[in-house]
Amino acid sequence: MTTELVAEAIKKAGIAWINVPGGPALGLWVMPLDGSLIVVCGPGEQAAPGLAEAERASVRLRGDNGALIVIVEASVERLTPGSEAWDEIAPQLAGKRLNASGTAEQLVERWAQAGCAVLRLTPADEPPIAAPDLPTGSAAAPPRETPARIKVRRPFRLHRVRKRKP
Repeated sequence: MTTELVAEAIKKAGIAWINVPGGPALGLWVMPLDGSLIVVCGPGEQAAPGLAEAERASVRLRGDNGALIVIVEASVERLTPGSEAWDEIAPQLAGKRLNASGTAEQLVERWAQAGCAVLRLTPADEPPIAAPDLPTGSAAAPPRETPARIKVRRPFRLHRVRKRKP
């Protein structure tokens, strides 16, 4: 059973913070469709470790002001290539995918061949967490280790830069 707040937040969602039990919350691009969120992840797409194998996930949605307005538990359903749901939903998702190379049909074919997961997240029957029960503290996590954070030496300068005197 979806509350009006959850339904409205899902309709306006373009990004959602999704986490599977035991994993970090990841900001993922989503497409709202009939009261559910559709997500694509896998090779060549956004990384969402563990989401394709999960049965449930926690979804955090933001409001018009950009702040968290609702946290809802959702069931995760993986759409299989060639199924009726895949044939209906995957082309719509491919059409909304920005900066994709090729046509929507080529993108759907690539998803099927590469083993990408197209997932439907449907809100569970549990009551959502909304104001005033939302967490008040920061949900910020420390940065994860990545090669992009390794300090490198300063760039080489061919000529000495002199400061101008006033």
